[in-house]
Amino acid sequence: MNIHGATALVTGAGRGIGRHLAAQLVERGAKVYATARRPGSIDLDGVEVLALDISDPDVVAAAVRQAGDVNLLVNNAGIGGGALLGDLEAVRAALDVNFWGTLSMARAFAPVLAANGGGAIVNIASSASWLVFPGHGAYAVSKAAVWNMTNALRQELAGQGTLVTSVHLGAADTAMMAGYDVPKMDPADVARITLDGVEADAFEVIVDEYTEMVKAWLSKDRREFDGHLQQLFQQFLDA
Repeated sequence: MNIHGATALVTGAGRGIGRHLAAQLVERGAKVYATARRPGSIDLDGVEVLALDISDPDVVAAAVRQAGDVNLLVNNAGIGGGALLGDLEAVRAALDVNFWGTLSMARAFAPVLAANGGGAIVNIASSASWLVFPGHGAYAVSKAAVWNMTNALRQELAGQGTLVTSVHLGAADTAMMAGYDVPKMDPADVARITLDGVEADAFEVIVDEYTEMVKAWLSKDRREFDGHLQQLFQQFLDA
């Protein structure tokens, strides 16, 4: 997809990866709707700011009415999540935002994309689509769902010419990862690699070598895979 001249909507654009995605889309010549639950958090030049809570269907419907010229939807908004046997409301929240909110956006904007020539949907997933770090089961489940949702939407929207892409990465230097002493990517690099993937019509964008390794390990024995991940996790903790 050619980003120059496109009209993009980015969720979660107030900070982190979403902020860099919105800024770089502007640099590449796109019109950009930058959205966040707290629109005052968006301080970017050259964007149109919209208030958007992707877990609220009425607010999503309002966004469709305000941004009827979109042909590139970037579903970046998301939250963390703890253990599956921990706080059940936190588990529900992770799924409500990361899965149901993302699906709500895709469902709402699919007819808009069709009317505007097909365009593309980008879903920011994670290396956690394919692994679970201890204590983060809810997040991993939600991102695994985002990955396969992306695969399903790609099939369902192929007839209208909509590219659907998932993006997978390890840790980025964002507020969500602020409490973790692990190697982190610059979110600006994540945004750049993501948008390069969109322009290359990629079905799946794997941002870093760590995530490439994680996906490769899925073909191995599950016990060996889990043991290897435990070693990696301990190395990160000891770093």
